[in-house]
Amino acid sequence: MFELDRAIEILERTPEVLEKLLDGLSDNWINNNEGNETWSPFDIIGHLVHGEKTDWIVRAKIILENRKGFFKPFDRFSQFKDSKGKNISQLLTEFKTLRHENLDSLRKLNIDDDDLVKIGVHPDLGEVNLKQLVSTWVVHDLGHIRQIARVMAKQYKYEIGPWEKYLPVVHE
Repeated sequence: MFELDRAIEILERTPEVLEKLLDGLSDNWINNNEGNETWSPFDIIGHLVHGEKTDWIVRAKIILENRKGFFKPFDRFSQFKDSKGKNISQLLTEFKTLRHENLDSLRKLNIDDDDLVKIGVHPDLGEVNLKQLVSTWVVHDLGHIRQIARVMAKQYKYEIGPWEKYLPVVHE
């Protein structure tokens, strides 16, 4: 069952989890992906940064300020231009700062149960409510943490030998 405080528990930890996992690693860990049209850990962090700037809080405010307000489409590939010239440490710091600011904003909205059912209009999905938006934010974080771990694990897929059969992450 959804509780805003429980959602925030995950959202506030994501930047630290990613920083501990990625900061200071060699470029091979950070820049490798799973093949054509897939994302590296660097790309994923850039995507998360873009989301903090243009998605979650922006859309929450649209829902709260303008019942049935329309969301602008989200550019899922913006990181490929926005992250150019940056390194992973810079992206992680930017993500951490933006997330902290966004969670402060979320708390200041003083969301109650009536607010959670207020509606916005997603360009592809149609009507969505605030509870769904915040829940998606949490699952989005967890999905990208999983994606980063999978991308990194696959770098050793052929080195693990017969243990491969016990490690399904390299087959996802």
